Amino acid sequence: MPITYAGFVDAGYLRAEGAKAIGKRAPEVRLNASAVVDWLLGMRRSIVGSVFLRAYWYDGAFDPSHKEYGRQRRYFDAIARAPGIQLRLGHIAERRSPIAMPIRRALRKTAEGLGIDPDALLSEFDSRWTFYPDRQQKGVDTLIALDMVRLAGRSVFSTAVLIAGDRDLAEVVRTVQDFGIRVVVATPNRRSVSDELAQLADYVIEIREDDCRKMLTARASTNR
Repeated sequence: MPITYAGFVDAGYLRAEGAKAIGKRAPEVRLNASAVVDWLLGMRRSIVGSVFLRAYWYDGAFDPSHKEYGRQRRYFDAIARAPGIQLRLGHIAERRSPIAMPIRRALRKTAEGLGIDPDALLSEFDSRWTFYPDRQQKGVDTLIALDMVRLAGRSVFSTAVLIAGDRDLAEVVRTVQDFGIRVVVATPNRRSVSDELAQLADYVIEIREDDCRKMLTARASTNR
């Protein structure tokens, strides 16, 4: 009987750690879903006699009132149409960058001390620098946990390939292992995987830099 394995991809984690692995920042790149699926399909070489089920893809979505909702929705629609992927969405909590106000205050005081028009200096600064808002995914770990436990309980797969590193998922791994599931944690950077998760996983494998470059494509250049 073939071994069936499924991928569980925390897209925010893969984007952030994959970007670091190739010397980029997360806002500069976006994930190529088809390349991620291709990498997961390649796992058949190391899981002998296996069959790939699908990738469950988790990401945070903006509220429909957000200015970036339409662009993001088109991106998610493209991911949902990619073969071998089931899209699962949490939400994004957003707040202003915590360093924006302190830096602007420092620039204003510096301008005043040098006899420069503070408003002119800040206007020039704003034309050359962008503060990205502080964004946090909410609900993604919960969705991963629910899906892994639900599907493991139904014996849908025998091996889970988890691309994530959060310690909150450690108990999920322990639970699905009680169903007889083997868990492989995959990451662009082993150091980004929590100790609890790494210790529980049956294997921790590193996604190579050249594979990360295939999974991540450049977005339109922006300043920060």
